[in-house]
Amino acid sequence: MRLFLALLSLSLIWGMSFMFIKILVPAVGPMGVVFYRCLFGAIAILVYLIAKGRVSNLFKKLPWGSLILVGMLNALIPWGLIAFSEERISSSLAAALNATTPLFTGILGALFFSRVLKARQWSGVIIGFIGILFLIEFDVGSFFQEDWVGIVPMLVATACYGYASQFAKKNLANVPVDIMAIMTLTVGAVGGAIMMLITGDAPSFTPIIERDILLSLIGLGVFGSGIGYLLFFYMIQKGTAEFATLVTYLVPVTALFWGSALLGEAVTLPMIVGLLFIFTGVYLSGRKTKTERNHLRKTA
Repeated sequence: MRLFLALLSLSLIWGMSFMFIKILVPAVGPMGVVFYRCLFGAIAILVYLIAKGRVSNLFKKLPWGSLILVGMLNALIPWGLIAFSEERISSSLAAALNATTPLFTGILGALFFSRVLKARQWSGVIIGFIGILFLIEFDVGSFFQEDWVGIVPMLVATACYGYASQFAKKNLANVPVDIMAIMTLTVGAVGGAIMMLITGDAPSFTPIIERDILLSLIGLGVFGSGIGYLLFFYMIQKGTAEFATLVTYLVPVTALFWGSALLGEAVTLPMIVGLLFIFTGVYLSGRKTKTERNHLRKTA
């Protein structure tokens, strides 16, 4: 139950992320989005660590190589690609493409990490993806009308998420969730600052004093990156990489919720059908059999 609550909470947080990115990219650029969201997120987790008296854990022996790789593949590279992508495609299409993450997670897990998904889990992934098609009203033709220079980076970003999630599950199982999250965001912030310097667009704090920009950074950085990655890595450690990445199926759903609640956008019949498919897919993929639950209790 805690895993499903974490999944729902993260989907609500990330449901507004693509809107925030759309607002931030014109002001700070793609790598600026990476730098600021990672910086704000890392600061938020640092405050949490100080409050909990856990800062000393940052100086303990850690698997730095693995943490740096996860930081690059789970923050620096995909977030830069997503911001670049949203300069060229709509935020709704970006959210739909982001939902390919569970597919990449399953495929890359089988190819590189000896992961074997049961038929029930694969059926859940496929049913969830069909739900995404309902959300976009099967308008697959719109993909071909969009700028492929924007679509391809989005797909590469989801593949990065899939690989990083499997890698973290296998190699970082003993690293505390909050330490993993702050290290990931620190790598993203440092890498984002370096890339801004290389491209000649040095980090500037001037744009963030504007109200809409600052609120977007708080939403995307503190909540979407800081709190978001605490929940995400929690689901990877306590569940599976495949389960954690199912959040990308729920993100378009919560985006619809926010659009209806805050902007008065209409919810259509295909959207409702899509929601049912997605919830069914998430349930099938995340449900554990009695044997699996007993095994978890014995190994806990």
